[in-house]
Amino acid sequence: MQRFFSRNSLPMADLCVDAVYRGGRRGNASDDPFSPLLSVSNMGGFRYRGSLADLGMVVLTSTLSDPEWPDELDEETGVFTYFGDNKRPGRALHETPRNGNELLRRLFDFAQGGKEGRKNIPPIFVFSNTGEWRDVVFIGLAVPGTTDLRPGEDLVAIWKTSRRRRFQNYRARFTILDVPVVSRKWIADIIARSPRSSDAPSPWSAWVETGQYRPLKAARSVEYRGKSEQLPKDQVGIAIVAAIHSYFNERSVEFEKCAAALAMMLLPNIASLDVTRPSRDGGRDAIGRLRIGSGPGSILVDFALEAKCYGPSESVGVRQVSRLISRLRHRQFGILVTTSYLDVYAYKEIKEDQHPVLVISAADIVELLRRNGLSTIEDVSTWLASEFPLE
Repeated sequence: MQRFFSRNSLPMADLCVDAVYRGGRRGNASDDPFSPLLSVSNMGGFRYRGSLADLGMVVLTSTLSDPEWPDELDEETGVFTYFGDNKRPGRALHETPRNGNELLRRLFDFAQGGKEGRKNIPPIFVFSNTGEWRDVVFIGLAVPGTTDLRPGEDLVAIWKTSRRRRFQNYRARFTILDVPVVSRKWIADIIARSPRSSDAPSPWSAWVETGQYRPLKAARSVEYRGKSEQLPKDQVGIAIVAAIHSYFNERSVEFEKCAAALAMMLLPNIASLDVTRPSRDGGRDAIGRLRIGSGPGSILVDFALEAKCYGPSESVGVRQVSRLISRLRHRQFGILVTTSYLDVYAYKEIKEDQHPVLVISAADIVELLRRNGLSTIEDVSTWLASEFPLE
């Protein structure tokens, strides 16, 4: 059961992962819960104690629902993706009103500076909005970087275009540490500028000392997504999928090339991916090889891809899924890409029988495109016309 902390209890509350911290109900800035909870300001996505030159605590907040800047928590790996605050053209990368991007730059620079650099990084607390008044959910205690990214890859300046004007913003990757509860005692120590006290959580102290990550990982149970989870929920996402379906509707075979491109967005380590000829595909629209590892010690794993360019009212059923599964060879896995969704029985067959099939549904397509800077109808239409010209 999810925990809730009332407004009056905030000054004495611990920080519990996935707990809700309620703000006021007056309808103005004084409702914000962060001032009584952590003694930080009540405005902006970046909040901190101290100054940029001498940080005592950092609080990151997100709606987790901005389609153009999709902040995201991967519960299975503990990786939190967070975008900076230069979200409109007109300013340089680090010239933002609340200095959020400059703060990110300094945090990740310190993270690459060894033990002495990490000592300059304050505790970072991540929250998301609930959508109710100014209530927030505690996501976790974060540190810059991840176990699977090299230094320099965890903070990247990406280009975006808005109204034909180009600008840059940061995409940062943090690790949520395996700290289910942050004690009020440690919060008091942080506010008193003694974060490395005996009350500090051991995963955080270990990271400061050694740089080793102990992420909070939450393995999925055997589950399958329903129709609503596989289709985009916002109107722009719905329109993007409709545009893709309309573009390939008269020549659905051409969608196979688009599906291959989407698979490569999801799995950038794909070493080769060839779209098969329609008359000789053997039930597979494309075949490829995924590289695991790097250098001479890497291995290549074969996979088969099937693409289904369906409208939102037409589902991919058991017959189509079974067709792909039956054509997977020994030690191969499958990728099924659809502009629609899998019906419940098809998804059950994959999950309950543990078939090695990766599903990219309509909602996944929208998320992949947005991650790659294609967040509007205009962006996607231009991408389709340039990458997959139809004769």
